[in-house]
Amino acid sequence: MEKERHLLTSESVTEGHPDKLADQISDGILDAILDQDPMGRVACETLVTTGLVVVAGEISTECYVDIPRLARQITKEIGYTRAKFGFDGDTCAVITAIDEQSGDIREGVDKALEARGNGDSSEDLDSLGAGDQGMMIGFACDETEEYLPLPIALAHRLSRRLAAVRKEGILPYLRPDGKTQVTVEYENGRALRVDTVVVSTQHGPEVEQDRIRRDMIEQVIRPVVPAGLLDGETHIFVNPSGRFVMGGPMADTGLTGRKIIVDTYGGLVPHGGGAFSGKDPTKVDRSAAYMARYAAKNVVGAGLAEKCQIQVAYAIGVARPVSVMVNTYGTGTLSDEAITTLVRQCFDFRPAAIIRDLELRKPQFRRLAAYGHMGRIDLDPMPAWEGLDRVEALKAAAGL
Repeated sequence: MEKERHLLTSESVTEGHPDKLADQISDGILDAILDQDPMGRVACETLVTTGLVVVAGEISTECYVDIPRLARQITKEIGYTRAKFGFDGDTCAVITAIDEQSGDIREGVDKALEARGNGDSSEDLDSLGAGDQGMMIGFACDETEEYLPLPIALAHRLSRRLAAVRKEGILPYLRPDGKTQVTVEYENGRALRVDTVVVSTQHGPEVEQDRIRRDMIEQVIRPVVPAGLLDGETHIFVNPSGRFVMGGPMADTGLTGRKIIVDTYGGLVPHGGGAFSGKDPTKVDRSAAYMARYAAKNVVGAGLAEKCQIQVAYAIGVARPVSVMVNTYGTGTLSDEAITTLVRQCFDFRPAAIIRDLELRKPQFRRLAAYGHMGRIDLDPMPAWEGLDRVEALKAAAGL
């Protein structure tokens, strides 16, 4: 039989990318509120452009957060400290437009349909309704130690390394904005080699392109991409536009929630459509996506499948999901229907249970607002949804 080969590509961006700057400001505000008021309700959007930060949304809390000061602090920590870098946290204007959460939404979230007597239960975990309708996707596979597809795992590692060589002064001419992209060639579903690597990095005007290319290969690409995956036919593009001096919000307006594929699985599986950053955990766009990832990773960790995708869907104001579906792409040791039953036995997808099990009422979200929300084994402590603590429960339920 002829071997089937195909290419898969994913991208990542650094923390200085304008969209990621916006995400980090939104999640920084969320963390600051959760630190004082774990029950606060936050839906916070950020826009950044030349010399300007705009923070808008709906926030209900009893605490006070100095949003302009926090936005400036985050901007400077990322590295935007001079106007010639494309932004300056000390001199940019910050405009806020914040309202309270809609009373209609609050009523449905605070007292779910089930708790209002129209459902089939009055359990405490039925008391909190989903903050919105929609479907969320969780995924895991055994390709990498992160349980992520290899293209997105490598793209994130490259972006983190690109930021590290800038911050550590190894390549002092680098500036905060940057992007990476990795194309992997697969053979019969298994990663064979890296076909293409793209690194685009903002830099000072004094540096020649030849030096940037040499430094990116030696200081960023080779320390990250396993040598066995690189060969003489691997294409390497470094700043292929030829020049990347102007970057950050001066070159490209940034918005919260515009890098949802970077945040998840690199486009190699479906996405429900909802963004994560700036949303408190009653918003199932965020919390249920984490829970679906948690369940999928434990399914793979238990050896029930090599790949696992879980879709969970909700109706606003209803605690229990309207559907849970497992797809193992034909790699499951049991049928997808049987694994779906096991997942529903071992994981509680009601919002109150997700918040409890994944400890989502505490500040932890800004650290996820760059380099992905999934597979973050580089963080200490790791997010709860990266744990493999339900593996034995799944095995027992499966009779293994």
